[in-house]
Amino acid sequence: MRTLHVAPGDSAGGSLGQAIRGAGRDEEVLRCRDDLSCGPIESDDPSARAAWWARFYDVPEFEGDFETFWSRVTTTDDRLVVWFGRHSAGELAFFLAMADRLGDRSYDIVDTTGPRYPAVSIIPTDRLRALLGTERPITGQEREEACRQWCRLRAENAPFRVVTPTGLVSAPVDHFDPLLLERATPEWRKIARVVGDTMGYNFEPYMQVGDMMLLARVVALVDEGKLLADGDPWDMHSCRVRLPG
Repeated sequence: MRTLHVAPGDSAGGSLGQAIRGAGRDEEVLRCRDDLSCGPIESDDPSARAAWWARFYDVPEFEGDFETFWSRVTTTDDRLVVWFGRHSAGELAFFLAMADRLGDRSYDIVDTTGPRYPAVSIIPTDRLRALLGTERPITGQEREEACRQWCRLRAENAPFRVVTPTGLVSAPVDHFDPLLLERATPEWRKIARVVGDTMGYNFEPYMQVGDMMLLARVVALVDEGKLLADGDPWDMHSCRVRLPG
């Protein structure tokens, strides 16, 4: 039976693919391109997620990618190995959604959670290679708990889902605004610096949100007058922002 590794994102999938090739294995990696830690999750329809992401990216193939991913993962006869880290909001949301979709089907997991690397996406290739073969079957209790959590999160359908010591919880649309405002100053700073500092300084030991969602919140803060912009705030690398006053 062929083995299909399921990765939580493009970056994680790329690193995992390198690790597998480096180990001399002929095994496939399937990447989930959807970050389920943000946006609406009430519907299972991939087109709903694609339409939401289209507000931020001009990538028309999103819908096809999402449909292909879920169709493959739920219908394949391959042995599935699901990779994720519980300290990453996106990867934990991915795992909970996978558990819900796969139901009673048997599959293996590699839970990379640890103090040094909160997410599969940032684990060095040599470390990932060392983790090959450490997968284990998901337990019934883990499956049931994951499905229960995902059902709750879907019912809440919040703008964000963030990691806490007790797991993934819903968060409002302005959840990250105080962190962004803390990294802004009365002097002009490029938005990329504000966003990067927010991600790097405030999220240890967890990885909570991607740069595009933080950029969208910067734009909202500009619209609300809480930040002033010098340029188009959607242009993260050229536009500068500062605090009013």
